[in-house]
Amino acid sequence: MVQATAGAAPGTKRKRQDGTEREDAIHQSISDAIVEHRLKPGSRLREDALAEVFGVSRTGIRKVLQRLAIEQLVTIAPRRGASVARPTADEAHEVFAARQMVECGLMAEVASRITSGELMELDALTRREVNALAEGNKSLAIRTSSEFHERLAQMSGNKTLAEFVGRLCSRSSLILAVYGSSGGEPMGCESHDHNELVRLLKDGDGAGASRFMLNHLKSVEASLSIVEGAEEVPDLYSIFGS
Repeated sequence: MVQATAGAAPGTKRKRQDGTEREDAIHQSISDAIVEHRLKPGSRLREDALAEVFGVSRTGIRKVLQRLAIEQLVTIAPRRGASVARPTADEAHEVFAARQMVECGLMAEVASRITSGELMELDALTRREVNALAEGNKSLAIRTSSEFHERLAQMSGNKTLAEFVGRLCSRSSLILAVYGSSGGEPMGCESHDHNELVRLLKDGDGAGASRFMLNHLKSVEASLSIVEGAEEVPDLYSIFGS
Protein backbone atom coordinates (compact mmCIF):
# COMPACT_ATOMS: atom_id res chain seq x y z
CA MET A 1 0.00 0.00 0.00
CA VAL A 2 1.44 3.37 -1.05
CA GLN A 3 1.30 6.06 1.62
CA ALA A 4 0.33 9.62 0.72
CA THR A 5 3.23 12.04 0.72
CA ALA A 6 3.44 14.17 3.82
CA GLY A 7 2.81 17.88 3.71
CA ALA A 8 0.32 20.09 2.00
CA ALA A 9 0.43 21.33 -1.58
CA PRO A 10 2.51 24.51 -2.17
CA GLY A 11 -0.63 26.57 -2.76
CA THR A 12 -2.15 25.41 0.51
CA LYS A 13 1.06 26.14 2.41
CA ARG A 14 1.19 29.62 0.91
CA LYS A 15 -2.39 30.33 1.95
CA ARG A 16 -1.67 29.15 5.48
CA GLN A 17 1.44 31.32 5.64
CA ASP A 18 -0.44 34.35 4.32
CA GLY A 19 -3.18 33.72 6.89
CA THR A 20 -0.68 33.46 9.72
CA GLU A 21 1.09 36.65 8.64
CA ARG A 22 -2.26 38.46 8.45
CA GLU A 23 -3.20 37.26 11.95
CA ASP A 24 0.21 38.37 13.25
CA ALA A 25 -0.32 41.84 11.73
CA ILE A 26 -3.79 42.13 13.30
CA HIS A 27 -2.42 40.93 16.64
CA GLN A 28 0.28 43.62 16.48
CA SER A 29 -2.24 46.33 15.55
CA ILE A 30 -4.56 45.52 18.44
CA SER A 31 -1.66 45.07 20.87
CA ASP A 32 -0.21 48.46 19.85
CA ALA A 33 -3.60 50.13 20.28
CA ILE A 34 -3.85 48.70 23.81
CA VAL A 35 -0.29 49.63 24.79
CA GLU A 36 -0.67 53.14 23.38
CA HIS A 37 -4.00 53.63 25.24
CA ARG A 38 -6.00 54.08 22.02
CA LEU A 39 -8.03 51.12 23.25
CA LYS A 40 -8.91 51.75 26.89
CA PRO A 41 -9.07 49.07 29.61
CA GLY A 42 -12.55 47.57 29.74
CA SER A 43 -13.34 48.46 26.11
CA ARG A 44 -15.47 45.82 24.38
CA LEU A 45 -13.85 44.10 21.38
CA ARG A 46 -16.68 42.78 19.20
CA GLU A 47 -15.60 39.99 16.88
CA ASP A 48 -17.98 41.04 14.08
CA ALA A 49 -16.81 44.66 14.15
CA LEU A 50 -13.12 43.70 14.21
CA ALA A 51 -13.67 41.20 11.39
CA GLU A 52 -15.24 43.95 9.26
CA VAL A 53 -12.55 46.51 10.13
CA PHE A 54 -9.68 44.17 9.25
CA GLY A 55 -11.44 42.37 6.41
CA VAL A 56 -11.01 38.86 7.80
CA SER A 57 -13.25 36.12 9.18
CA ARG A 58 -14.53 36.06 12.74
CA THR A 59 -12.58 32.82 13.16
CA GLY A 60 -9.35 34.67 12.43
CA ILE A 61 -10.26 37.47 14.84
CA ARG A 62 -11.14 34.88 17.50
CA LYS A 63 -7.65 33.36 17.19
CA VAL A 64 -6.04 36.78 17.63
CA LEU A 65 -8.17 37.59 20.68
CA GLN A 66 -7.28 34.24 22.24
CA ARG A 67 -3.57 35.03 21.78
CA LEU A 68 -4.07 38.42 23.43
CA ALA A 69 -5.95 36.73 26.28
CA ILE A 70 -2.98 34.41 26.88
CA GLU A 71 -0.80 37.53 27.06
CA GLN A 72 -3.28 38.98 29.59
CA LEU A 73 -4.02 42.03 27.46
CA VAL A 74 -7.58 40.88 26.72
CA THR A 75 -10.25 39.21 28.86
CA ILE A 76 -12.71 36.76 27.29
CA ALA A 77 -15.90 36.09 29.27
CA PRO A 78 -18.74 33.68 28.42
CA ARG A 79 -21.70 35.40 26.73
CA ARG A 80 -19.94 38.77 26.98
CA GLY A 81 -17.10 38.21 24.56
CA ALA A 82 -13.74 39.95 24.61
CA SER A 83 -12.70 43.22 26.18
CA VAL A 84 -9.42 44.97 26.93
CA ALA A 85 -8.18 43.70 30.29
CA ARG A 86 -8.63 45.90 33.35
CA PRO A 87 -5.94 44.95 35.90
CA THR A 88 -6.89 45.01 39.57
CA ALA A 89 -4.86 46.95 42.13
CA ASP A 90 -3.30 43.70 43.39
CA GLU A 91 -2.32 42.72 39.85
CA ALA A 92 -0.79 46.16 39.33
CA HIS A 93 1.45 45.78 42.38
CA GLU A 94 2.39 42.24 41.34
CA VAL A 95 3.41 43.38 37.85
CA PHE A 96 5.65 46.14 39.19
CA ALA A 97 7.13 43.78 41.78
CA ALA A 98 7.98 41.36 38.98
CA ARG A 99 9.50 44.13 36.90
CA GLN A 100 11.66 45.25 39.81
CA MET A 101 12.98 41.75 40.38
CA VAL A 102 13.65 40.97 36.73
CA GLU A 103 14.75 44.28 35.24
CA CYS A 104 16.98 45.25 38.16
CA GLY A 105 18.52 41.79 38.10
CA LEU A 106 19.43 42.17 34.42
CA MET A 107 21.30 45.47 34.74
CA ALA A 108 24.66 44.00 35.79
CA GLU A 109 24.68 41.70 32.76
CA VAL A 110 23.59 44.50 30.43
CA ALA A 111 26.32 46.81 31.75
CA SER A 112 28.98 44.14 31.24
CA ARG A 113 28.11 43.36 27.63
CA ILE A 114 26.47 46.48 26.16
CA THR A 115 28.10 47.77 22.97
CA SER A 116 28.61 51.30 21.69
CA GLY A 117 26.04 50.61 18.99
CA GLU A 118 23.48 49.52 21.56
CA LEU A 119 24.15 52.62 23.65
CA MET A 120 23.48 54.71 20.54
CA GLU A 121 20.24 52.80 20.01
CA LEU A 122 19.10 53.55 23.58
CA ASP A 123 20.05 57.21 23.12
CA ALA A 124 17.93 57.32 19.96
CA LEU A 125 14.94 55.80 21.77
CA THR A 126 15.30 58.35 24.57
CA ARG A 127 15.42 61.23 22.08
CA ARG A 128 12.37 59.87 20.29
CA GLU A 129 10.51 59.72 23.60
CA VAL A 130 11.50 63.29 24.50
CA ASN A 131 10.42 64.57 21.07
CA ALA A 132 7.10 62.71 21.27
CA LEU A 133 6.36 64.28 24.65
CA ALA A 134 7.35 67.73 23.38
CA GLU A 135 4.97 67.31 20.43
CA GLY A 136 2.16 66.09 22.69
CA ASN A 137 2.18 62.65 21.04
CA LYS A 138 1.46 60.58 24.17
CA SER A 139 0.78 57.37 22.22
CA LEU A 140 4.23 57.42 20.64
CA ALA A 141 5.85 58.35 23.97
CA ILE A 142 4.18 55.39 25.69
CA ARG A 143 5.18 52.99 22.91
CA THR A 144 8.77 54.28 22.88
CA SER A 145 9.12 54.02 26.66
CA SER A 146 7.93 50.42 26.54
CA GLU A 147 10.31 49.71 23.64
CA PHE A 148 13.20 51.20 25.64
CA HIS A 149 12.64 48.77 28.53
CA GLU A 150 12.10 45.79 26.24
CA ARG A 151 15.22 46.54 24.20
CA LEU A 152 17.25 47.04 27.37
CA ALA A 153 16.22 43.57 28.58
CA GLN A 154 17.16 42.07 25.21
CA MET A 155 20.68 43.47 25.60
CA SER A 156 21.19 41.12 28.55
CA GLY A 157 21.34 38.24 26.09
CA ASN A 158 18.65 36.30 27.98
CA LYS A 159 15.85 35.86 25.43
CA THR A 160 13.45 34.18 27.87
CA LEU A 161 13.63 36.99 30.42
CA ALA A 162 13.53 39.62 27.65
CA GLU A 163 10.24 38.16 26.36
CA PHE A 164 8.89 38.18 29.91
CA VAL A 165 9.86 41.83 30.34
CA GLY A 166 8.11 42.62 27.06
CA ARG A 167 4.86 41.16 28.36
CA LEU A 168 5.24 42.93 31.69
CA CYS A 169 5.74 46.24 29.88
CA SER A 170 2.56 45.69 27.87
CA ARG A 171 0.63 44.94 31.06
CA SER A 172 2.19 47.99 32.71
CA SER A 173 0.72 50.14 29.95
CA LEU A 174 -2.73 48.81 30.83
CA ILE A 175 -2.08 49.52 34.50
CA LEU A 176 -1.03 53.10 33.74
CA ALA A 177 -4.17 53.58 31.66
CA VAL A 178 -6.36 52.49 34.59
CA TYR A 179 -4.49 54.00 37.52
CA GLY A 180 -2.27 56.60 35.88
CA SER A 181 -3.61 59.70 37.56
CA SER A 182 -6.75 61.10 39.09
CA GLY A 183 -6.79 63.73 36.39
CA GLY A 184 -7.27 61.14 33.68
CA GLU A 185 -3.89 61.67 32.02
CA PRO A 186 -1.72 58.54 31.83
CA MET A 187 1.61 58.74 33.59
CA GLY A 188 4.72 56.74 32.85
CA CYS A 189 8.47 56.80 32.74
CA GLU A 190 10.25 60.12 32.95
CA SER A 191 12.47 60.52 29.91
CA HIS A 192 15.28 62.05 31.99
CA ASP A 193 15.33 58.81 34.01
CA HIS A 194 16.13 56.91 30.84
CA ASN A 195 18.93 59.33 30.05
CA GLU A 196 20.49 58.75 33.46
CA LEU A 197 20.13 54.98 33.09
CA VAL A 198 21.96 55.09 29.75
CA ARG A 199 24.74 57.14 31.35
CA LEU A 200 25.23 54.56 34.12
CA LEU A 201 25.35 51.72 31.60
CA LYS A 202 27.83 53.64 29.48
CA ASP A 203 30.06 53.91 32.56
CA GLY A 204 29.74 50.16 33.10
CA ASP A 205 28.12 50.76 36.49
CA GLY A 206 25.84 47.72 36.69
CA ALA A 207 25.20 48.09 40.42
CA GLY A 208 24.31 51.76 40.01
CA ALA A 209 22.06 50.97 37.06
CA SER A 210 20.29 48.31 39.13
CA ARG A 211 19.68 50.72 42.02
CA PHE A 212 18.53 53.43 39.64
CA MET A 213 16.15 51.03 37.85
CA LEU A 214 14.65 50.04 41.21
CA ASN A 215 14.01 53.67 42.17
CA HIS A 216 12.71 54.41 38.68
CA LEU A 217 10.13 51.60 38.74
CA LYS A 218 9.12 52.38 42.31
CA SER A 219 8.57 56.01 41.30
CA VAL A 220 6.28 54.97 38.45
CA GLU A 221 4.34 52.64 40.75
CA ALA A 222 4.05 55.35 43.41
CA SER A 223 2.37 57.62 40.85
CA LEU A 224 -0.58 55.23 40.53
CA SER A 225 -3.96 56.02 42.05
CA ILE A 226 -6.90 53.63 41.99
CA VAL A 227 -9.75 55.17 40.02
CA GLU A 228 -12.49 52.96 38.60
CA GLY A 229 -13.88 53.94 35.24
CA ALA A 230 -16.94 52.98 33.26
CA GLU A 231 -16.89 50.35 30.53
CA GLU A 232 -16.21 51.89 27.13
CA VAL A 233 -17.42 50.94 23.66
CA PRO A 234 -14.59 52.07 21.34
CA ASP A 235 -15.01 53.27 17.76
CA LEU A 236 -13.02 50.47 16.12
CA TYR A 237 -13.29 52.04 12.67
CA SER A 238 -11.58 55.26 13.77
CA ILE A 239 -8.84 53.29 15.58
CA PHE A 240 -8.03 50.70 12.91
CA GLY A 241 -9.65 52.02 9.73
CA SER A 242 -7.42 53.32 7.01
